[in-house]
Amino acid sequence: MAERLPLTLRTYRALTTAATPFARLWLANRLRKGKEMAARLPERRGEAGRSRPPGPLVWAHGASVGELVAILPLLDRIRSHGFHVLVTTGTVTSARLAERRLPPGAFHQFVPLDSPHYAARFLDHWRPSLALFAESDLWPNLILSTADRDIPLILVNGRLSERSFNRWQRAPTTIAALLSRFDLCLAQSLPDAERYGALGAPRVVTTGNLKLDVPAPPADPQKLAALRAAVQGRPVIAAASTHAGEEAIVIEAHRRLREAFPNLLTVLAPRHPERGAGIVDIAAALGLTAVMRSRGHLPDRGTDVYVADTIGELGLVYRIAPIVFMGGSLVRHGGQNPIEAAKLGAAILHGPHVWNFGDIYAALNRSHGAETIGDAGRLAACIAAWLDDARARKAAAEAAQKTIARLGGAFDRTFGALEPYLLQLHLETR
Repeated sequence: MAERLPLTLRTYRALTTAATPFARLWLANRLRKGKEMAARLPERRGEAGRSRPPGPLVWAHGASVGELVAILPLLDRIRSHGFHVLVTTGTVTSARLAERRLPPGAFHQFVPLDSPHYAARFLDHWRPSLALFAESDLWPNLILSTADRDIPLILVNGRLSERSFNRWQRAPTTIAALLSRFDLCLAQSLPDAERYGALGAPRVVTTGNLKLDVPAPPADPQKLAALRAAVQGRPVIAAASTHAGEEAIVIEAHRRLREAFPNLLTVLAPRHPERGAGIVDIAAALGLTAVMRSRGHLPDRGTDVYVADTIGELGLVYRIAPIVFMGGSLVRHGGQNPIEAAKLGAAILHGPHVWNFGDIYAALNRSHGAETIGDAGRLAACIAAWLDDARARKAAAEAAQKTIARLGGAFDRTFGALEPYLLQLHLETR
């Protein structure tokens, strides 16, 4: 007899079923905002954009760019074992990244909206042999429908913050019903593993954070040469993946530093590139000159703030800036990923709100590979100290690199946990 779902999930399924006829209106609104691709809207309704390849198919799902980047090496290894790979994400930026970075034999589709009808349509077409969900993007209807088809479900690079854990504790039967559908949960850290276990995950293994093993982001050689030539001879700092409210703090710090460092250039890469024009306005209000990369500009001698409002170019930014402030940490977002900046030799600054990568930031701080700042004054003071003392800055950057290298190894542990499932698929094929 099938397990009866808790009332919360039965209600959720009923509400999402009732809302399905209105999905087209919701998608049309997102399309107007640039959050969907017109030609691929049917995928969001579970309609396939291509035919299913023959043989076993591994389906990997991640919410957006960060999750996709983390699992790319894993997908490469799975492909090398002869399996086709279907990748789903939910954002335009991740879809564009998938076009450039997925290995041959792997392909991207947008994840369907979490309607029982759309989930069934998606699964009936693709019939995946194994499903991998990355980090914490748990869509109830998609999970329940997958489990109902006896498709093995594995959570990879699982992350569960203290805040999310506390919220889920208010609905223990709901989260337990979802986590119990997973054959295996591979957690980033021991605290993550303990939280998953406490919420009802039946099998939990700590494998580490896959993002620590991801290669440094690439950079187009010609674009890098052009950017290096444009900033040659100038001190350069960067603020990466910033959120609303942080750009004003970074630009104010630049204004305070101008007298001591008149040639200083601040490269500001917002988390959401569409906010580039607003950042130019913030700089202008403080008497600084800013230009936008998305409009084809390179910084010249009169540029104070260079707004890198493009997608997939942080590899360029980190290669020209020896000091990087990581965004999402002065506002209550939880902090952005510092690993790529550290791998490319940056000394790192961040705010106090870094729970998304709490263990990593704590390790960086302990090794003096990163410093915590709380306002524009402290940000300016730390930048000034490192600009004045190249030896101290280099020591911080080297400490960050060594810390990230020491924390690695998640890739091998994760693939080792997946190997029995892949071997089973090979046996079934024979």
